[in-house]
Amino acid sequence: MSGARQRFQPTVLHSWRMGKLIYMLNVSLDGFVETPDHSLDWATVDGELHQWFNDRMRELDASLYGRRLYELMSGYWPTAGTDPQSNEVEREFGRIWVDTPKIVFSSTLESVNWNSRLVRGDIADELALLRQEFKGDMEVGGATLAASFIERGLVDEYQLIVHPVAIGSGTPYFPATPSPIPLRLKETHVFSSGVTYMAYVPAT
Repeated sequence: MSGARQRFQPTVLHSWRMGKLIYMLNVSLDGFVETPDHSLDWATVDGELHQWFNDRMRELDASLYGRRLYELMSGYWPTAGTDPQSNEVEREFGRIWVDTPKIVFSSTLESVNWNSRLVRGDIADELALLRQEFKGDMEVGGATLAASFIERGLVDEYQLIVHPVAIGSGTPYFPATPSPIPLRLKETHVFSSGVTYMAYVPAT
């Protein structure tokens, strides 16, 4: 990453650094990541926030996807540069997305492209193999796949990008769990748009 770029500096409440499995998504104020019909139109991603996403994704060693989110992302970002309505920040994200290794957990897809590969095994076993392959941070994308990792206690950090809007219902960021998940706030930052970034790590 260019040293000339102005980097986001969060308020750090707790600091540790090692390869982590990170779960990061846009979240409504009432805790949902999408509407019941899977719409994301309620999220306001301006240039400042989009650049922050670019910088964060550039730091990842790999991204982990379920089928639906992978199909959504691969349906647009590899060709974002040809969209006359896209700006440079969006085109940059498309390049970063293609360059980042992607592991797709799916039992139904037959093939994947754009620096991606399919896995079909147990998520804990696959994650153990990925941790040997990738020494830096990995991101799990999508609430459904993330729920499987959360239920097994495999998520190292939760990053919520909370938008100041309530959407009433939809897919929750956290799955229903049989017991509470104790967390400790690690970082926080408020963007000029009013979007708030909060990072949590397990408290135990």
